[in-house]
Amino acid sequence: MNRFGTFFCVSIFGESHGESVGVVIDGCPAGLPLSVDDFMEDTSRRKGGTQKGVTPRQEEDRPLFKSGVFNGRTTGAPLTLLFENKNTRSGDYEKQRSVPRPGHADFVAHKKFGGFEDYRGGGHFSGRLTLCLVAAGVVAKKILTPLKVQANITEIGGEPDLEKGLQRGIDAKDSVGGIVECHVSGLPVGLGEPFFDSVESLIAHAVFSIPAVRGIEFGTGFAAARMFGSDHNDAIESMEGQTRTNHAGGIVGGITNGNELVFRIAIKPTSSTPKEQTTLNWETGEQETFAVRGRHDLCIALRVPPVLEAVTAMVLVDLMMRERRIGQVVP
Repeated sequence: MNRFGTFFCVSIFGESHGESVGVVIDGCPAGLPLSVDDFMEDTSRRKGGTQKGVTPRQEEDRPLFKSGVFNGRTTGAPLTLLFENKNTRSGDYEKQRSVPRPGHADFVAHKKFGGFEDYRGGGHFSGRLTLCLVAAGVVAKKILTPLKVQANITEIGGEPDLEKGLQRGIDAKDSVGGIVECHVSGLPVGLGEPFFDSVESLIAHAVFSIPAVRGIEFGTGFAAARMFGSDHNDAIESMEGQTRTNHAGGIVGGITNGNELVFRIAIKPTSSTPKEQTTLNWETGEQETFAVRGRHDLCIALRVPPVLEAVTAMVLVDLMMRERRIGQVVP
């Protein structure tokens, strides 16, 4: 469904080429100072435009407050934000309706919704909807202050040198993926509700709502499978839970242990690529060669860091509200 969270509840709506996309946040504490300017840094980090390797589609991405804010502060009522879609080229998608794009949701959406889905730009399956997540994350990060949530790209196209990785895709006239790492500092001990609402479970759930995510690992992740237990165990050094190493990534038994939360996600190459591929024409029932046209990202990973920060902050705010570590009214 399009709703996530128990106490800090986030609902997203809209389509890539519809009139707008938006988010409703229920459970936002009253009294939080909030203005349009609070959103512009993270929404600018997420959007395309002039940055090398991202789509040339440019949207203003300026939020319109529809409810939940009065005199510059949240009211405690559901917070509703809209973002208008003004720079669309829907004709690019009319031409390819009969040939579902490999790697996209075109085929499964058509089957699930009987052909009634909005297919322009991927419709409701589009990465455009991650703008709504970023907006929710802006609010969540503000509530979490002074905790710091920071995500960065560590690899593109298999290269730690990001420029080199991008150039690989450019030279191949193809798309590339990447790895994004997230750190959260200042977390208290005790967040998480094992088994099914462990911190890892909830973060993984939220992370896989980001289109193009293919994997997640916490702390040493898959490398732990090649370590001895005595090497992987983090020796506790203080009553605050600080450990000598952080192989666990800040979570033990599904609960935060007072150390920095560290995890990484794998982002697949952009499905829309100018490279010729084979797909099925569902009108003729025959396979045919096909190349995606239009405006697309060379590497989606470039735009993921603010989205990853956002969903992480959403999860952590919700968990802290469960523990009553965050009040319902902001001082």
